[in-house]
Amino acid sequence: MDTIATRIKALVAELNTHNYNYYVLDNPSISDYEFDMKLRELQDLEEAYPQYRQPDSPTLRVGGGITKRFAHVRHERPMLSLGNTYSEEEIAAFDSRVCAALGVSEVDYVCELKFDGISVSLLYENGLLVRAATRGDGVQGDDITANVRTIRSIPLKIKGENVPSPLEVRGEVLMPHEAFRRLNEEKAEAGDTLFANPRNATGGSLKMQDSSEVARRSLDAFLYFLNTPMETVDTQMGSIEQLRQWHFKVGEYARLCHGMPEVYDFIRIWDTKRRELPFDIDGIVSKVNRLEYQEQLGSTAKSPRWAIAYKFKAERVLTDLLSVSYQVGRTGVVTPVANLRPVSLAGTTVKRATLHNADIIANLDLHEGDAVYVEKGGEIIPKIVGVDAASRKEDSRPVRFVTHCPACGTPLVRSGEEAAFYCPDRHHCPPQLKGRIEHFISRKAMNIESLGEGKVDVLLKEGLVSRPADLYTLTYDQLLGLETTYLSNDKERVVSFREKTVQNILDGIAKSREVPFERVLYALGIRYVGETSAKKIARHFRSLSAIEQASAEELTAVEDVGAVMAESIVRYFEDAENIQNLYLLSQQGLHFEMEETAASVSEALQGKSFVVSGSFGTPQRRKELEQMVEQYGGKLLGAVSAKVDYVVAGENMGPAKREKAQQLGIPLLTEAEFVAMTQA
Repeated sequence: MDTIATRIKALVAELNTHNYNYYVLDNPSISDYEFDMKLRELQDLEEAYPQYRQPDSPTLRVGGGITKRFAHVRHERPMLSLGNTYSEEEIAAFDSRVCAALGVSEVDYVCELKFDGISVSLLYENGLLVRAATRGDGVQGDDITANVRTIRSIPLKIKGENVPSPLEVRGEVLMPHEAFRRLNEEKAEAGDTLFANPRNATGGSLKMQDSSEVARRSLDAFLYFLNTPMETVDTQMGSIEQLRQWHFKVGEYARLCHGMPEVYDFIRIWDTKRRELPFDIDGIVSKVNRLEYQEQLGSTAKSPRWAIAYKFKAERVLTDLLSVSYQVGRTGVVTPVANLRPVSLAGTTVKRATLHNADIIANLDLHEGDAVYVEKGGEIIPKIVGVDAASRKEDSRPVRFVTHCPACGTPLVRSGEEAAFYCPDRHHCPPQLKGRIEHFISRKAMNIESLGEGKVDVLLKEGLVSRPADLYTLTYDQLLGLETTYLSNDKERVVSFREKTVQNILDGIAKSREVPFERVLYALGIRYVGETSAKKIARHFRSLSAIEQASAEELTAVEDVGAVMAESIVRYFEDAENIQNLYLLSQQGLHFEMEETAASVSEALQGKSFVVSGSFGTPQRRKELEQMVEQYGGKLLGAVSAKVDYVVAGENMGPAKREKAQQLGIPLLTEAEFVAMTQA
């Protein structure tokens, strides 16, 4: 056993070093494949020998815990917000106040990037991360430890010497541009509302209940403030260097500035260079360098007197509104788009800007032909932020949101408190039909890659497909010789259905019959059901027929399924055309239930539902227990709910599951008690 413990410690140390090299130093020291193999070995060892798991194990980065409530955390020292300014004159006035209060003629400042993310406090005890919290109202925030553990640039264990205990470090969690782009693409595929900017996406991610979903979002963090006094650190720049020595990610952006001319120079440089960064900043923070001076200056009730934030002005241009067009998405949501006279903004040419919904148009009081101000939201998405009403023509008419679908003419509807209007003709509206089929064949759904490049358009145009099930009846003779022209990056491209193309399409469709049930469920395109929720629903109910028969209340028993999603699922199965499409798909052999893992042995557990949770000595043993549930006629569920009769509880069972089981009065069985039930 000592050999196992030694191997686990060695793997943890090695993998943490590779993580630091990759996520902090941006200098990979091992291939992704080699890293994954070592991580898999560590996961297997930890599952087999949970008593040897290290508190800084990289396996904690993948998440998995469910947090229903975020406990409040009171900050040892308030997390104050910075005073803001938008002009160099106000920066000069701040410097004058600082010098006057200290009785000196000049002060050194440390200038740092103002990361546009979410402020966090990290608490370490004996070098181990024990708590992470949001700023909240400055006095108290929310405990987000489980989610912050998934951020690979934040150390779970501090490396280095002279680490005080406890130690508090503060910084900013943010979402890089590439991660933000991927996330919004996934949300668009699922028909969900997109995040407006990376900061909103970061805030939403840190408050998610499922930490495994947070782990998928590739959050990053920069730490910049050592909140625990140390005799060996007497300057702000020194505290940054100390954090760097402890392997915190601090970046290479801070500069020690001697006097205001150097501060102004730093601000002007980054007002231009910020567009080259892979993440958002919205200004520059200037901090008095000497910590002794910081103590003397103190703070107001809201802000420190020794620091100020210079906020960059968002680049704004004035251009003409040429027209407003309307796009219909896969789920029927109608989105207004402003077509603009082309204008250069933040290094790109902007021709279109989103108007989001009817309420935005009304709030802008937008008129036809208006001169409009355009900014880039989060430096990424162009948006109209205002109107030059003074230049408006007297006879211009207000822009009115369309009342009928621009694609099929169906009257639009608006449900509940939603801001969006949508077309209810789900089955015949062309953009919805196209979007639904494109979603069905997408990589994370049925993965029929051979039908890309505009081929869906020609299938619809020729009347060969009107629903996903029609894909499985296509023949070689129907496809051969077809041709389509489509736009790609504003250029027309032609694709022809020649022999090899047709065979690839038919082979891809045939192979899609092997796709597992959870991906088939996602491919159906039920509104609000994304990739992750489809997996959880599939594993909970095990078959499409069980989902179809479930009530909204039963659906909400699944982790992360709320009332809106549950009602959408219920309505989906009330639609006769959906049922017909499902019947035709089932006739084509698609997987409509989870694969059974073992044949039935007896009916000793007939009519009883079980959840298996925790560790049982080896990974194989847990799988054996799960198989036994079904072998003996029981039903295996993935989440604790009122539908569960028993929980088979092993070591390290999740505290949230245990608490919920106890609240519902569900008996907790040991492995021996469960096995005894199968023999009854």
